[in-house]
Amino acid sequence: MPPQTAHRFPTHTLALVSNPEVVDEARRRRTFAIISHPDAGKTTLTEKFLLYGGAIAEAGSVKARQGRRSATSDWMELEQKRGISITSTALQFDYRGQVLNLLDTPGHRDFSEDTYRVLAATDAAIMVLDGSKGIEAQTLKLFEVCRQRNVPLLTFINKYDRPGLAPLELLDDIESHLNIRTTPATWPVGIPGDFRGVVDRLNNQFVKFDRTARGSTEAPELLIPAADVDPFEHDGWADAAEELELLDATEADVDVKSFLAGESTPVFFGSALTNFGVRLLLESIVDLAPAPAPRIDVNEEPRAVDAPFSAFAFKVQANMDPSHRDRIAVVRVCSGVFERGMTVTHARTGKPFATKYAHTLFGSERETVDLAYPGDVVGLVNAGDVRVGDTLYESEPVEYPRIPSFAPELFRKIRTTDTGRFKQFRKGLVQLDEEGVIQVLRDEDTGDVEPVLAAVGQMQFEVATHRLENEFGAPVALSPAPFSVARRTDAESAAEIRRLPGAKVMERSDGVLLALFENEYYLRRIESEKDHLTLLAVLVD
Repeated sequence: MPPQTAHRFPTHTLALVSNPEVVDEARRRRTFAIISHPDAGKTTLTEKFLLYGGAIAEAGSVKARQGRRSATSDWMELEQKRGISITSTALQFDYRGQVLNLLDTPGHRDFSEDTYRVLAATDAAIMVLDGSKGIEAQTLKLFEVCRQRNVPLLTFINKYDRPGLAPLELLDDIESHLNIRTTPATWPVGIPGDFRGVVDRLNNQFVKFDRTARGSTEAPELLIPAADVDPFEHDGWADAAEELELLDATEADVDVKSFLAGESTPVFFGSALTNFGVRLLLESIVDLAPAPAPRIDVNEEPRAVDAPFSAFAFKVQANMDPSHRDRIAVVRVCSGVFERGMTVTHARTGKPFATKYAHTLFGSERETVDLAYPGDVVGLVNAGDVRVGDTLYESEPVEYPRIPSFAPELFRKIRTTDTGRFKQFRKGLVQLDEEGVIQVLRDEDTGDVEPVLAAVGQMQFEVATHRLENEFGAPVALSPAPFSVARRTDAESAAEIRRLPGAKVMERSDGVLLALFENEYYLRRIESEKDHLTLLAVLVD
């Protein structure tokens, strides 16, 4: 591996505050997520980041006290059977003197609601695209969430070692679909499928790649100043040089200000499988991604990073360890210092919350964490009352805005096929609902006898039924529900909607009323004819 390069961008600064230790630690943090369409290579890229960060000695193995062992970010039995990521996981590793918090997200096309929540805890994101496909449906959906949350976005065009689209065609695809300016930070040398290296436009160097066995170790790189490259010795250089002249002429240069504003996306080319281009992308996470900044509370006031400890829960997960049947709230530290054993206040209930058992999470592996700073992610064990979006704080009260959920698109009636297990069935539904695995809707007349499950994607139903049957011992059956679209409503509108044919009003466990309609066409008609009704697509909890 070549020597580490110096910072290639201006370092990020935070406002002057009174606790230098917290500010210094916050400056060292980069908290980011990876989003992608299924099979674009997100999980492979995650593993290669860990390889380059020294968290694993070679791809597929992890350093641990008891020696090497296999490690992935997927832990549920269903994930292992399917070979896909269903749940999100937090991974922390050091790189170039910085602490990187990587929030691994679900990539399956039918399970994206958890990804929405994870993006609320990030300061930046990497969008991974398959070089042969460009922008896909799921990519577009996740990009819109990033845009709504003002998350700065880097783009990694993966699988360039395979046949695919031309690089200029890929840039045009991104700009036309996402309405964002592309600013290539690296540029490929060689055609898709015959990948020779990239030009690092920031250092004006040709980075020539050599393969490693199965991509298990860092890719050897030969660095050559661009001015010294002999086009006769390097296939593809002449074409790359012409394209680079075009990029220079159009001033498609990486610009930190527009990147942080969400107006442009630095683009990187590579192959996560062979490790080509991974180092340059990781370098730019350190250089480009913003450090944690003051977070805005419900009163629209910023809470300084050195204010007393505060955090919010973006994920709740039970039974990660089936032998212990525990419940973990995964929180993002927003301000101050987290110290294991401290007692904090649970903002929603006003009750004290003990933090005796706190872990960092590496897939299914856990290590006790004693200290954490803004940007870090901590798993709090035995968090029975904590729900997604809840705020925890010490001494100085604060509450952060709830994480918005999105209107469900799929609906199924659910019942237990063993009436003797109804108690377990009801308990399981409550827990899955609190974790945000699925939205459970109840009719005011029938209650828990035959509730309706509402989801963003089909996979959520599979996860819910799998866990009900395997964790709670409650066999269940699903049946179609005659709805395909939902909107949040209020009590006044609900009374009128209940009188409409082809519509129904059901209640979530948190009291939110959802109006369900048989199809999108019927909803649009109702919205047009009855514009006084409250019908909201984004369900702010």
